[in-house]
Amino acid sequence: MIVGVPKETVPGERRVALVPELVPKLMKASLDVVVQSGAGVAAGFVDPAYAERGARLEPEVFDKADVLLKVQPPTIEEIGRMKEGSVLIGFLQPYADAAAIKALAARKITAFSMELMPRITRAQPMDALSAMSTIAGYKAVLIAASRLPKFFPLLMTAAGTVTPARVFIIGAGVAGLQAIGTAKRLGAVVEAYDTRPAVKEQVESLGARFAELGLETKDAEDKSGYAKGQSEEFYRKQQQIMSKYVTNADVVIPTALVPGQRAPVLITEEMVRGMRPGSVIVDLAAEQGGNCAITEPGKEIVRHGVVIIGPVNLPSTVPFHASEMYAKTVTNYLAHLLKEGRVHLDLDDELTRGPLVTHQGEILYEAVKTTL
Repeated sequence: MIVGVPKETVPGERRVALVPELVPKLMKASLDVVVQSGAGVAAGFVDPAYAERGARLEPEVFDKADVLLKVQPPTIEEIGRMKEGSVLIGFLQPYADAAAIKALAARKITAFSMELMPRITRAQPMDALSAMSTIAGYKAVLIAASRLPKFFPLLMTAAGTVTPARVFIIGAGVAGLQAIGTAKRLGAVVEAYDTRPAVKEQVESLGARFAELGLETKDAEDKSGYAKGQSEEFYRKQQQIMSKYVTNADVVIPTALVPGQRAPVLITEEMVRGMRPGSVIVDLAAEQGGNCAITEPGKEIVRHGVVIIGPVNLPSTVPFHASEMYAKTVTNYLAHLLKEGRVHLDLDDELTRGPLVTHQGEILYEAVKTTL
């Protein structure tokens, strides 16, 4: 069985779905590995490194692979080049790309979407979303530190004392917790908020202060541990109470996402107007519309003297380690699916069925069906 790794074609994407050090792991499982020439160059993995580990380099892999490993969803044209009945593993963005999901089903592709991995203990080595969120949280703080016209740490200098920057993190999922840890390591005073009361202990263990807004949040977490969407009235009250934390901060990093929905607006333009000139917002929810009302995805803008940055695909800005981390989750998942060198599907297994979007011409994931 051939495992294929193509070069990513989405503009700005520098990651690759397999790194050379993991080629022997797949070969040990009786798989042949074919990598498209130049697939890993943008991430720092050159063709000879793959060849030295036993992979075969080819100019085209879509029409050869029985199992295709990708980072970004394939285009309609790429799906047309895939072998009918083959297997695809990658970030498929099923909520956002109905046409691609339909095309995958039409070609009888068995497609697994890594962002749909269930949040269970067995799935942790395959949790690609958390791996990429770690990078996003880290990089968001570095971006904020580079754009803020202040130091992050407390400094005692001959010219006097420099007070530390104040950073407010909204959302304490994987990205938020990584942002808290990174901001603390840079010396900032950090406050954080999340609708899930259970994360307070994690926030405080990283040295940040948990912001208590006094809102009713008993039903704020779904069975997978993700934050649930709330009512408009809840968000209105939250904005009112949260305003003082936002306006007191030098840096605000909102990270709140709800799977399959537009990101909730947590920071209004009025709140931005109340921030000090030179303050920075790095909106990690920009790709889903943004947690700030005036965020423009992929752009840096200045409103009311505040710098508002809406980064997209931050993991791709750290392509070497992002590829290493992503490749490990993907190969771990492929290993889970293998039995005697072939893909074997146990549809009663939550780990197999959870990320399965299309199979034998059908769209299987119910939440995706309702959006089509």
